[in-house]
This record gives sequence, structure tokens and C-alpha cells, in this order.
Amino acid sequence: MSKAILTIASKNYGSWSLRGWLLCKMAGIDFEEHHVGTDDPSTRAELLLLSPSFLVPRLTHDTLRVWDTLAIVEYLHELYPEAGLLPSDRAQRAHCRSICGEMHSGFSNLRSALPMNIKARFPGFKAWAGARGDIDRITTIWRECIEAYEGPYLFGAAPCAADAMYAPVCTRFLTYDVAVDPVSTQYCRTIMALPLMHEWIAAAKVEPDELEELDVEF
Repeated sequence: MSKAILTIASKNYGSWSLRGWLLCKMAGIDFEEHHVGTDDPSTRAELLLLSPSFLVPRLTHDTLRVWDTLAIVEYLHELYPEAGLLPSDRAQRAHCRSICGEMHSGFSNLRSALPMNIKARFPGFKAWAGARGDIDRITTIWRECIEAYEGPYLFGAAPCAADAMYAPVCTRFLTYDVAVDPVSTQYCRTIMALPLMHEWIAAAKVEPDELEELDVEF
């Protein structure tokens, strides 16, 4: 079987690319990274939040192409159930799918007001009211999961698909100096301390600044 290929966009700006990359790493699949430049029209539209269709990340595996992040979750879970991308318990698995789906289809105000930008820092940034509602909902999800499954990750002792889906939010909270409750603050620290996150962030920091529209001063 040929080696899998994960096609991703910018590591600094690409929140969906980060999710797909984390999922593949967590599953333990052996893959090569292929990068689509920010001069590609479809990639640029996605990063600038102008396109509702996310064509990256895209996993190419054994002649198959899987390009939606939730589809990648399900595909990898079928191949490697032992990796624990989804919980083994049926009720927990349904809960995990629900909050992954909410992240996948929701929080548009947060996306537009706080675009992912790992290299940037905006101390004292004031999120507008619409984004604040998204922030409150996300932190409610985090607190409920950690209370129910005892942390430190959303579904217990090990990271899973839900943590991959919400990891880019943690980077946004750091970039834009978003103050949240103590449980959510600790959760963000736990995610940012993952070796996989360190690996991604190190690569993002040396990436050329190619998308000036996302480097504006807020």
C-alpha cells in the first residue's frame, strides 16, 4: 500500500489543516504532507473565510480521497479504532460526534472575528458581542465535557477527535488574549502543551508571511 498523503494549507492560518493533521497523527497513520500555497484561489478563499467549502485538509489513502474533516474522522476511526479518535462507549461517542459537528458547522462569528494566526499576538483584544457568544458556548462545551469525563482532555485521559477539532480555538484564545474561566484556561494549556501542537507551531513560526489580508492590525 502506498504511503498516505495529507494535503494541507498554511500552518499559521489553516485551522482546518491543523485539525486534519492532528487527526492523522493521533490515528498513527503514516503520511506525507503536501502543501497547497496561499496563491491557490480555493485555498485563499478558505483562509479568508470567503468559501463555505473546505477542500483542505484532504487525505489520499489507498487510492481514496477524503477531504471533509468529519469524513476524515470517521474514515480513520474505521481503519484504526484502537487509536481512540472516537470514544469506545456508544453514548460518549454520540456526544463526541455532536460537539465535533457543532465545531464543524458553527461558530462563524468567532471564525470571522478571531481568524487563526499562530504567529500574531494582540494583547487586550476586544472581541465583539457576536464572537463573545461563540466563546461562551465553546467554553460551556469544554466545562461540561471535563466535568462529565474528568479530563484533562474533553473525553478523559487521552486526546481524541474532539480535542483535534477544538485545538485551533485554543490558539485563537492565545493570539487574541481571550480571558476565559479557570477550567477552560487549564484545558487550553493542556492542548497547547501537546508535543504535536509544539511541532505544528514550530513549523508555523518559520512559514513565510504570504497572506497580508490576515496580518492586518486589529
